[in-house]
Formats: sequence, structure tokens, C-alpha cells
Amino acid sequence: MDNQYVAEWGTLALTNAGLAQGKNRTGLNWFLLSLALGTLATFILLLVEKR
Repeated sequence: MDNQYVAEWGTLALTNAGLAQGKNRTGLNWFLLSLALGTLATFILLLVEKR
């Protein structure tokens, strides 16, 4: 697996964790979900309401 691909996927997961915390959601859960779903998790996170 290419190292750049892994770095970009990890960066996306960290970005999603930060977005989740801004919406008063659990950053760790969204980080793990982002590792599994990638950009789909980003779109889901952008659509959910802030708590």
C-alpha cells in the first residue's frame, strides 16, 4: 500500500474527528468510522445536525 494513500486517509479521519467535535459528537467514534468509510463519513457528518 502506498504511504501517501495511508497518510491522506489518516488526515481525512482526523479532519472528520475535528468536525464531529465541533458538532458536539464523539471525535473518536467518528475517527474510527472515517477509517472504515472514508469520504462517505465526511458527507454523513456534514448532513447531521449539531447537538
